[in-house]
Amino acid sequence: MRSSPFTAVYDACVLYPAPLRDFLMWLGLSGRFRARWSPQIHDEWKRNLLINRPDLTSAQLDRTSDLMDLAIPDGLVVGHETLIAGLTLPDADDRHVLAAAIRCNASVIVTFNEKDFPASALAPYGIEAQHPDLFIDNLFDLDQAAVVAAAQRQRAQLKNPPLDVDHYLDVLLRQGLVQTAKALATYRATL
Repeated sequence: MRSSPFTAVYDACVLYPAPLRDFLMWLGLSGRFRARWSPQIHDEWKRNLLINRPDLTSAQLDRTSDLMDLAIPDGLVVGHETLIAGLTLPDADDRHVLAAAIRCNASVIVTFNEKDFPASALAPYGIEAQHPDLFIDNLFDLDQAAVVAAAQRQRAQLKNPPLDVDHYLDVLLRQGLVQTAKALATYRATL
């Protein structure tokens, strides 16, 4: 596996939807960047998912977060809590994400909530917020094969039910990954 010092922290909102979380995990396993999150980020996506999906249990989501931590052993950021109080963001509840990004020397926070992470607050730390579609599109520009391979692996493990390529690309579109789905559509024969 390749290894890159480029680091991205996944915000809770991109880990909340299972299809996006799964795709981001496969991308994180590519070695093209270092995927990171914190215990607080885990708690946030799991808490919100349990509110909206009463059919799920805490044990199921704990198993998912444990598997994430096992898949990318250095993915869990700790020791950032002391930084939180000194940070300023529009929503104080998001400071833990920035603190985790600072602690692990991240360059990017992957989030749908870019407005909650203004450039003026992140720039002093050399961090920027990116929508997951832009993040993946940038990764696609850097290494198309890594993104295509992640999509192949994700689609291959979808067995209940299996998804044909068009349905798989539609799932990505529904996750807000418009450019990603468009780029991957050119590789539909290999997906």
